[in-house]
Parts: sequence; C-alpha cells; structure tokens
Amino acid sequence: MKTLLVAVVLLVVQASASAGAGRDALDAFLDDLTTLQATFEQSVLDTENATTGQMHGLFLLDRPGKFRWDYVSPRKQVILADGRDVWIIEEDLKQVTRHLQRWALKGTPAAFLAMDESVDKDFEIVEIGERLGLQWLELIPRDAESDLNRVLLAFDGSALKHMELNDKFGQVSRFSFFDVKRNVPIDPDLFVYEGEDDWDVLQVE
Repeated sequence: MKTLLVAVVLLVVQASASAGAGRDALDAFLDDLTTLQATFEQSVLDTENATTGQMHGLFLLDRPGKFRWDYVSPRKQVILADGRDVWIIEEDLKQVTRHLQRWALKGTPAAFLAMDESVDKDFEIVEIGERLGLQWLELIPRDAESDLNRVLLAFDGSALKHMELNDKFGQVSRFSFFDVKRNVPIDPDLFVYEGEDDWDVLQVE
C-alpha cells in the first residue's frame, strides 16, 4: 500500500509539473514581444474537413495595436490594423473595407497577440499537452456570442508554430508560421493605409 501511495504521489507531481507547459510557452512568447515577422501558410477547411483554400504570405506585428497580413497567393489581399482601424484591402476588386479596431478584434486571438490584452480576459485556457514535439493549448471563448468555438495554439519552446481557428459555422482556418523573426525593426509605414482615389471604401461599424 505504501509503495502504491508513493507511486500515485509521484504521478500527481509529474502531472502538475507539466500541466502548465503550454501556458508557460504562451507567456514566454508574449513576454517582452514588441515586433514579429514571419511567413505563413493558411489552409481553410469546410464542415466536411475538405480543403477549400490554401494561401500564403507575410505576417507583421508591431505591438501594441498594429499588424499586417499580406496575402500574396492565390490572390493579393492585405489585412491591416493601424491601431485605430482594421483595413481589408482587396487589390483585385479595388475595394477596401474599414472596421473599427476595438470591435473587430474583440474576443479574437488578435486581442492578446496585437493589443497586449490578457489572454484570460476573453478565453478559458485548457492544456492539451505535447503532440509531435510541440506544446498545445486550447482557448475557449468566454463570450457565448463569439464567432469562434475554440482556438488551438502550438509552441516549440517559446515560438508560435501553429494556430487553428474553429468558428461557429464549422469552418476551420489553420496557420503555420515559418522564418520567424522576433523584435526586429519593421518599417512603421507598413502599418499605414494610404488610400486609393478610385477605390470603393466600405465602412463597417
């Protein structure tokens, strides 16, 4: 009985030691993060888990409040947050959609990635553990009206390698990040939308 009790205690201690590994990786990733630059690949899956789109481009982050998703394939599109507004710039359509940033990012991973807000404010954090050599976390929105059902994050040490967004419509967006450069100088002009005279601008409140 004594041997069994010792074994149980050791298992509990080991589980406790690893229970926060994913959260520790997330905190290490966010700690002292000012800028981030990475190439990315994005896959979009429908409700039948069939791939409906594959995209890639460049991701830029300048905390707090600014980021840029620069899609280069299969078509050019830019999602730009300048600290006040989020601009969706569609070159092929000569169209721009403008969203107020504080509402557009509320309850999304961008709130803690770009806005320096607490992860716990909008999400319940669930440790998944190690898979394929990476530490995984599940984030469950606290807001019942969120468009997201859950977010998955995967870390290699303190480096964010994968992010998956599952929305309430059954669509899944998976991101993988490569060539990550942390806290490097980024031209501030890349986070400014200059505007085009002959483009349509749609305002979303």
